[in-house]
Amino acid sequence: MYYIDYHHHSNHSFDSKAVMMEICQEALNKGIKEICFTEHFSVNPEAPTYGHMIWKEYLSDIQKCQTTYENQLVIKVGVELCEPHLMREQYKAALSSIPFDYILGSVHNLSGFTLRKYMHAHPERDIYLDYFKEMHALVSYADIDVLAHFDLMKRYAHTTRGIYHFPDYQDIITSILQIAINRGIGLEINTSGWRTSLNESLPSIEVLKLYRELGGELLTIGSDSHKKEDVGVGFTQAINIAKEAGFNAYYTFEKRKPIRIPM
Repeated sequence: MYYIDYHHHSNHSFDSKAVMMEICQEALNKGIKEICFTEHFSVNPEAPTYGHMIWKEYLSDIQKCQTTYENQLVIKVGVELCEPHLMREQYKAALSSIPFDYILGSVHNLSGFTLRKYMHAHPERDIYLDYFKEMHALVSYADIDVLAHFDLMKRYAHTTRGIYHFPDYQDIITSILQIAINRGIGLEINTSGWRTSLNESLPSIEVLKLYRELGGELLTIGSDSHKKEDVGVGFTQAINIAKEAGFNAYYTFEKRKPIRIPM
């Protein structure tokens, strides 16, 4: 099995202190063959992510890692964009010169609030519906390769609001996934949920099965690590749930082009 991990945050993200070189060494120690750094980035001055990334330093650190681990570990250049369907011209201007292999798109904020704060500020709202509506806008308009942690809201809501009942949201989820397929946008199995009390992947098996039934094929696997110890964690579980959902391959990316890896 070609062991990959396509979602990492180092100290180039606002919420991580992990050092790139140490992440790479951890990946090598665990037998991982290919990783992609996907630092948080936003052009919205109101977002927590804003202002942390210095692209010259980020690319320099990746190049140093690529040189150090040449012929041992494939290291790709990626990013995780926060609400990239908003302020699209600003994103385009900020990112056009960066040689990305892989771009994740995610919803971390709703109406100017982080997901957690939005949930607490709006006890009367159907927060899952609001979240999926924002995902629908994201997949419709953003220039991305893959949807990150598709049902992220449950990470914050499961202890107080419970995990969403899939049939209640199946229509809007179907629409999101169909647009993704039509636009050539993939889906990530994010393993971070298995490391918390949520104890399930993002997205759930129901979403993965629906994506496959609709004809979806582009699947990536990422630990969403923010510390080196979490690098690669959950890969085997992700492969198992992917097979259960009907997939027989997952993907890596190079210069934003998907590369198929048979399971």
